[in-house]
Amino acid sequence: MDTNRDITVTRRTLTTSMLAAVAAAATVSVPTRASAGHKHLPDLINLPNAFQPEGIAIGQRPYAYFGSLATGSIYRASLVTGQGRIISTGPGTPSVGLKIDRAGRLFVAGGAAGDARVVDAHTGEVLASYQFASAPAFINDVVLTPRGAFFTDSQNPFLYRVRLDLPSGFTPVPLSGDLVYQAGFNVNGIARTPDGTALLVVQSNTGGLFRVNPATGATTRVDLGGEVLTNGDGLLVLGRTLYVVQNRLNRVAVFRLDRAGTRGALVTHLSDPRFDVPTTVAAYGDRLYLPNARFGIVVTPDTPYTAVAIKRP
Repeated sequence: MDTNRDITVTRRTLTTSMLAAVAAAATVSVPTRASAGHKHLPDLINLPNAFQPEGIAIGQRPYAYFGSLATGSIYRASLVTGQGRIISTGPGTPSVGLKIDRAGRLFVAGGAAGDARVVDAHTGEVLASYQFASAPAFINDVVLTPRGAFFTDSQNPFLYRVRLDLPSGFTPVPLSGDLVYQAGFNVNGIARTPDGTALLVVQSNTGGLFRVNPATGATTRVDLGGEVLTNGDGLLVLGRTLYVVQNRLNRVAVFRLDRAGTRGALVTHLSDPRFDVPTTVAAYGDRLYLPNARFGIVVTPDTPYTAVAIKRP
């Protein structure tokens, strides 16, 4: 049953074109234009000082969207010029993981506030907001599927499903099976399996990867041949390739998955001297983009932040 009592929405009349956009929203694919057109794109994007980025989303157009852990503001940067601006002023609580759909709507996880919101990427308007849980909670990441947007909670053993036909309610999906919450930071990044039938989540404090039935929340451990995803954070699946950002290790583990996402084999680790605790990853063309969260430093108003672009294998 949808939980509606804690939802605040901005109601709009849906036109035929908007309804069509909603229907297509869950089938967002990563742009894969010819690499030759990207050879002059900047390899480093400077973000506002003291911004404290965590999440990144890239849509069909060459723009990257970043959320601020400090204020919740959303920053949009051109992948062509590297220039950008704040498009949505935050609520003063974190913006963590985020994804964008073909209708230009950003689904934003709200971290320790226990909430999430949907933001118009063009105007910055908040289209809907959801209070999933009270403290302690950490709404960490989100993935878009035909069944809705699924948000992770690193403190509580639930996913939260939001329907895509805004305005809408949300459904808590309790996690069961092989994945057992423990002390510390649990489920973090989330992605779809290559065949699209299930979800994948990484448990940061154990380094385990789990396959989740989106209807029931039942989980099974993914066989990675003994590999442990220490400091596992953001996930990205392209075809049958899984990228796992291991934040404080300053690297990305690359796996080849079977179509159902039940097992995977390590292919390589990616790293770069410009990595400074990257948290998650998004793709555009032949590049991967990773925001540097720089966890563990003392942040001042002049502290610089960047996102790094690397060639993807």
